[in-house]
Amino acid sequence: METLIAVITLLLVALLFLAFLFFILASAIESGYMIVFNRPIYVHLYLFPKELPVESHLLLEDNFRFYRNLSERRKKFFRHRVYRFMARYRFVGMDGLEVTDKMRLKIAATWVMLTFGMRKYLTSVFKTILIFPDIFESRNGNWHKGEFNPAAKAVVFSWKHFEEGMAISTDNFNLGLHEFAHVLHIDSVGFRRPGASGVIYSDMFNKIRDYFADAGNRQKLLDAGYLRDYAYTNSLEFMAVALEYFFETPDEFRQKLPELYTMLRVMINYREK
Repeated sequence: METLIAVITLLLVALLFLAFLFFILASAIESGYMIVFNRPIYVHLYLFPKELPVESHLLLEDNFRFYRNLSERRKKFFRHRVYRFMARYRFVGMDGLEVTDKMRLKIAATWVMLTFGMRKYLTSVFKTILIFPDIFESRNGNWHKGEFNPAAKAVVFSWKHFEEGMAISTDNFNLGLHEFAHVLHIDSVGFRRPGASGVIYSDMFNKIRDYFADAGNRQKLLDAGYLRDYAYTNSLEFMAVALEYFFETPDEFRQKLPELYTMLRVMINYREK
């Protein structure tokens, strides 16, 4: 009996050691891949993908150009992520607002669209999404359309303005993308999200921050007359506004600001199909 226990113990130790070696080898391979190609070695791998109701498929088709342009295979990945997002986070209606499945789906799909090129797409920097009917008063007494409160682990939206941001998909105003861009930044840079996607995001943010700080580049941005004035508030607002434009008018962005467009594309590992 003692011999059998000893053999089992040795086997378990050997398996743990092999698993450790595999992890080290896989990390080394992905690091090398990232150096060469500047993107993760893989993004989507789901053993038991979740599925949404058929009516949710139609809502995604009607409201998200990004989703419509995906292949059928990648649409399944997208829907799996939306399902997981809605199951993970708490949605709370404020001031008497009733949160519907459509509202939850639109909010979840906005986050999934932004992070679709990242392997780690769920985050622990927020737990709750608060939804007000209209503008709301924050704790500091100011009125907002949306905000991210890391201390409270909450993302807050005015539903009226969230919907307005989605109503016209080419006006470069998208409240959901803007606030979620701040969340992604805090997660990737402030909390240093683990894995390839976090490393790539942080590296590219540093490059974009340097690009934004350069007087010559800033003048080029101003001369292009493309990004709205609020983008020049600081580097964080620059990132959030730039990502709104990236998803809303990508062709115009690529034409007018090709260098910045490429850096953003690498930062979130964006793939068109």
